[in-house]
Amino acid sequence: MEDPNFLFGNTLALGPIFPVDLERLFRWMDNADDARLNEPYRPLNWQHQEAFWLNADQDASRVFFAIRVQDAPHIVGFIQIHKIHAIHRSALIGIRIGEVEDRGKGLAANAMAIAIEYCWRDLNLSRLELTVFAHNEPARRLYHRLGFAEEGISRNALFMGGNWIDVVNMALMRPDRAAPEG
Repeated sequence: MEDPNFLFGNTLALGPIFPVDLERLFRWMDNADDARLNEPYRPLNWQHQEAFWLNADQDASRVFFAIRVQDAPHIVGFIQIHKIHAIHRSALIGIRIGEVEDRGKGLAANAMAIAIEYCWRDLNLSRLELTVFAHNEPARRLYHRLGFAEEGISRNALFMGGNWIDVVNMALMRPDRAAPEG
């Protein structure tokens, strides 16, 4: 049965973040080991995180989706669409599969495909952008498979764990609106 609050793929559903999801989200975001995939680690504040996740509907420039395996009791990850710009028809997109054992199973590809279609169909966007650490090869391969193109590298963009990190800038153009090359 279709639920209007969810977007369905073959095995996944994207939908709202519920208060029951907060414990997992907080644990994932407050994990120093996983922070190396996204940003420098800083301890989080529970109240700030709760407000961040549960009040997205009060900010038209962002949309968050919980990623759920259909018929499973808990979320497996999330997608953030943020910095939505109505005039330029663009946004930033990001994904996280929370548990290490859930990664590499195609969940991110499935969820991103659903989210990309949502961006084109429901948000009327023409361009999606993301950044990824240059050393995160699995993520870069995923984004290439989804059609994202590398647009440049920000050299030594972040300092983490005593090392400088290069950040790859990638973008995906809506196929029916992409300008011809040349």
